[in-house]
Amino acid sequence: MDTTVSFTHASTRPGLEGAVRRAATRLSLRWVRALVWVLALACLAGPVMAREPEIQFVSLQRNAEALTLSVRLGSVATAAVEDALLKGVPMYFVWQADVYRDRWYWTDKRVSSMVRTFRLAYQPLTRRWRLSQAHDGVTGSGAAALQYALHQNFESLDEVLAVVGRVSGWAIADAARLDDGAQHRVEWRFSLDLSLLPRPFQIGMANQSDWNIEVDGRLNVPHQAKVDPPPPDIAVEVKPGEAAR
Repeated sequence: MDTTVSFTHASTRPGLEGAVRRAATRLSLRWVRALVWVLALACLAGPVMAREPEIQFVSLQRNAEALTLSVRLGSVATAAVEDALLKGVPMYFVWQADVYRDRWYWTDKRVSSMVRTFRLAYQPLTRRWRLSQAHDGVTGSGAAALQYALHQNFESLDEVLAVVGRVSGWAIADAARLDDGAQHRVEWRFSLDLSLLPRPFQIGMANQSDWNIEVDGRLNVPHQAKVDPPPPDIAVEVKPGEAAR
């Protein structure tokens, strides 16, 4: 009698698929736990503190023509900023001053707003620093929108940073914009503007303290303009016998 023997191969696919699913599940749970942990740390961590340059001098003067602001700061660049400058990345430093008139019945009125932007770049061929200053009050949607009025060259980085970190006699409002008898104040600010940098350099910089450079202040405007004393009378001595001509 003929006997037919058949063999049925056992499939290992169901076991393999189950192992893959279990591994994927464990991996997914691991990523979920990691994500939750990262989010928890982000919630617990405070905001990145800005590096504030030292305010060495500040003065606000009101005269018959204008309201002028003078500020001198200490070191305005970090080691990371200086390193990027040496690698040819231009940096943009911005001064801004807003003048407000107090109003008890509504929000305070901004009567003047001035912006001064400095573009600092290193020129490797000449090993010199080039500082370009945009027109006061000019703002735009990017670095290309700035209109420069002044260009200067410097031999050293310390020298050019000293110029960037100060304003002297900066006219921030015409005298006609200030109402007599009203209370006015000035809010000024100095910062490294990351939004004007090339796009690839902006990623992640806002969360690093070395790139978050900012300092500001608030000053009350004098109620009256400072009046310069008249020049003293000059007496002309005429010697006897000399006719006045």
